[in-house]
Amino acid sequence: MAAGLTLQTAIQGSPSSVAVIVPSKPNALSFTYKDLVSEVSSFQQKLAAIGITHGSPVSIATVNSYEFIISFLAASWQRGIAAPLNPAYKQDEFEFYIEDVKSAIVLVPKGAFQSGSPAVKAAKKFNAAIAECYWDDAKKEVALDVKDLGQLSGKGKQPVLKPEPEDIALVLHTSGTTSRPKVVPLSHRNLTRTMHNIRDTYQLTAQDRTMLVMPLFHVHGLLCALLAPLYSGGSMVVPTKFSASDFWQDFTTHKANWYTAVPTIHQILLKNPTPNPMPKIRFIRSCSSPLSPTVFHNLEETYGAPVLEAYAMTEAAHQMTSNPLPPSKRKPGTVGLGQGVEVVVLDDAGNPVPQGNEGEICIKGENITKGYLNNPEANKTAFTKDGYFRTGDQGKKDEDGFVIITGRIKELINKGGEKISPIELDNVLTRHPAVSEAVSFAIPDEMYGQEIGVAVVLKPDQRLAKDDLKKWVGEKLAKFKVPKNIYFTDVMPKTATGKIQRRIVAETMQKQEGKAKL
Repeated sequence: MAAGLTLQTAIQGSPSSVAVIVPSKPNALSFTYKDLVSEVSSFQQKLAAIGITHGSPVSIATVNSYEFIISFLAASWQRGIAAPLNPAYKQDEFEFYIEDVKSAIVLVPKGAFQSGSPAVKAAKKFNAAIAECYWDDAKKEVALDVKDLGQLSGKGKQPVLKPEPEDIALVLHTSGTTSRPKVVPLSHRNLTRTMHNIRDTYQLTAQDRTMLVMPLFHVHGLLCALLAPLYSGGSMVVPTKFSASDFWQDFTTHKANWYTAVPTIHQILLKNPTPNPMPKIRFIRSCSSPLSPTVFHNLEETYGAPVLEAYAMTEAAHQMTSNPLPPSKRKPGTVGLGQGVEVVVLDDAGNPVPQGNEGEICIKGENITKGYLNNPEANKTAFTKDGYFRTGDQGKKDEDGFVIITGRIKELINKGGEKISPIELDNVLTRHPAVSEAVSFAIPDEMYGQEIGVAVVLKPDQRLAKDDLKKWVGEKLAKFKVPKNIYFTDVMPKTATGKIQRRIVAETMQKQEGKAKL
């Protein structure tokens, strides 16, 4: 890999080759690499003209789209920091992230300003500039329609810059388990190393085209389905969201030959009609949540393509390990081998354990963040004395070195690849006037791998229906964070020393529910 790549120099496609296809009705939009580079450069100039410069955080609150891709790349080219946000967030959630990263500007969809969308209200609260960002079909360009200059007012036009490898290009938040979510800064070097690793793992070339169905506000979609193809000169089909009914039609019509997704999406596709005729699928990748061997075999049998399970984290700019392509061996139930990173399994003291023994999975590589922003305490515990990043996952290596994840040391709820902080949920639930205590935890779920369970103790003389509490949470947090099961209890289960442990609470609540059903 050439030293010193950035997101500007790592786009490797031939100018006349197709880079992005947007399968909109009635006619799909198609953009070449020449179009893409020209549009990013033009948008970069627009950002510079309103005051975006080195270190300016650019929050992007739009769905998967050409305008997302352009604005993301343009922010990084201008030495700004892209900060993608889930467009489904509620106002409180937008406020947290906008304040936390000190957004200079928030990009929203067309019409969002006039309608006073949650992102717009949150941006106004913190005096961030607000601009609508959308594809202007009449002008054949991505518009940057500034509605409120906010803190950029008076800043004036800035020079157009050129990014450097150590510049922070992207910030994302982890879902905090025991504290507020941590900010993960990822440099151009981190991102381009992962792009290189993914290209090599799956032998991506200019002939490959992916169906991009993962949200671009996550590293999974951003790195594997967007940036790695751009690095390999390949292309992508970009619908605004995943739709099981449109997936195979778009996949076939636009001649995609691979896709990457969470197990939940694979399972949804398996429950829908199989495409006929079957498109030629080079491989199917699964990541962000454990894939059961049953689903693995069903996928391979149904679609006639090798399934490659991978393992990734935001702090590693996504991919760390993956099962390799045939004819190399791949193993269901494992997440494969280290890909461009060193993977070790360590004991509590930070020493390697014998092969086959369990310990904490730790990694080292050029793709890994140098540390969380403004969080020295977290950084002290995130790395070992030898510089390995501690994943918080428990696992082991088998006789061939394949990594097997056996459990989580951390307590995140992993709902179909969405990482949900139980602490965040607890804090929201205990704001309800009728709730005294609340403890959130993961419960097994056939579709999502894990769902959300919550144990709740009500205040004296209070009554509350489960559906009313769910509705209340749904008004405060994104839909995917609403608990599936609520267990009302008079006393919260605790350890002998009086500590609340989520695992014990989860086991106790589910046992009680099981007895009640008998």
